[in-house]
Amino acid sequence: MTRTAVVVGGGIGGLAVAGGLIRNGWEVRVLERAEEFTEVGAAISLWPNAFRALETVGALDRLEAPGLPHTGGLRDWRGTWLARLDGLDEVEEATRAAVVAHRAELLDALLAGIPAESRLPGTAVHGVRLDGDRAVVEHDGGELPADLVVGADGVRSAVRRSVFPDAAPPRYAGSTAWRFVLPWQRDLAGGESWGAGSVFGAFPMPGGRVYCYATAKLPPGGRAPDSELAELRRRFHDWHDPIPDLLAAVEPEWVLRNDIHHLPPLPSYVRGRVVLLGDAAHAMTPNLGQGGCQALEDAATLSVLAGATDLDVALRRYDALRRPRTQTIAKRALLGNTAVSLSSRPACAARNTLVRLLPTSLFVRALTGTFDWRPPGVIS
Repeated sequence: MTRTAVVVGGGIGGLAVAGGLIRNGWEVRVLERAEEFTEVGAAISLWPNAFRALETVGALDRLEAPGLPHTGGLRDWRGTWLARLDGLDEVEEATRAAVVAHRAELLDALLAGIPAESRLPGTAVHGVRLDGDRAVVEHDGGELPADLVVGADGVRSAVRRSVFPDAAPPRYAGSTAWRFVLPWQRDLAGGESWGAGSVFGAFPMPGGRVYCYATAKLPPGGRAPDSELAELRRRFHDWHDPIPDLLAAVEPEWVLRNDIHHLPPLPSYVRGRVVLLGDAAHAMTPNLGQGGCQALEDAATLSVLAGATDLDVALRRYDALRRPRTQTIAKRALLGNTAVSLSSRPACAARNTLVRLLPTSLFVRALTGTFDWRPPGVIS
C-alpha cells in the first residue's frame, strides 16, 4: 500500500520534504495556514550543501540561480577590512556554487513539484496526536491521519508543542533584523560590516539585484515611529559606502522587519510517527546563513530515509543524523550573534582585532566543514 504523509507548513522546508516524498512514491498532503502558498521574506543564501539537498528532492533543475561572486569578507562600519576573502582561491573553491536567491523564486521551484491535489492552503493546524503506528493531524476542518506527520511549521510550531509540550519556548536573541531586495546595476563586493551592536550585509543577486540585511540590538516587539526605512537611514547613514547609497535607493514598502529568535535544543526531533524539521526543530540565528540550508538538508535526509522498509528505524536514523549537526550549527550561529551584538567600544575593538589576527585557513575550514554535507544512503 502507498504510504501517506501530512506535512504541516508550506514554507521552504515543508515543500522540499513534500516534493522529495512524492518523488519517492508517497501520497502527501501539505497543510498551510495562509490562504495561498507564498514566502514572506526577501532572499536566502543557498550554499553548496543546499544545492545538493535541492537536487535530492528534485527541485534543482527548476531553480534558475546562476552562481554568485564569492564574498568580499568582513569590514567594520567605517569600511576597514577585518577579513578580506575575495581573490583567495581556497575561498572561491568553497563558495563557487553559492547563490543568493529570492525566497519567492525558490518557493516557486519547490511548489512546482507538488500536485494541486496535494496542496491544502487556508488550513490551520491545532495539534497532532499519536495513534498507534500512525499520527493524526487536528485542523480547523477536521482530522487527517497519516503514516507520517512532518512538522515544518516554523519557530512557533503547533506540531512541536503537541509532541514536546515540556520543551522550552523560542527565545529572543537580543536583536531585530531588517531585510530588503533592490535593483542595483553597480559593481558590489558582497560582504558584511560590523558596528557597535549593529550589522549591515549586502550581497549581489542574479538579475541585477542586491540583497541587504541589517540587525540592531533592541528590545523585542519594537517598531519605528515613522517607517522602518527611516529607522535604517538614521542608524546607518554614516556607515561606509555603498551603504548610504543602497538605503537611498530603497522604497519603504520593500523593507521587512522581524525580531530574531532561536530555539533551545530539543531532546529529539522525532516522537512516534511525528518528525520535526527546519525552524520547528532548530530555529537558529541567521549569522551563518544556514537556517534555510539546514531545513533543506532535513528535507532531503528525511525524503531519502523514508524509503526504508522499517519507517521507525528510518526516523531514528533521521534524528541521529540531523540533531547533532543542526544543534552544533545553531550553537555556532548563536555565538556569532553574541559577537556581532557587542556594543561597548572596548569590546568591539577587541573583537575586531581578534578577527583581523585570525588566519584565513580558519575561515576556509569553517566554510568547508559546513558545505561538505552529502545526503545519506537509503537503508533497507
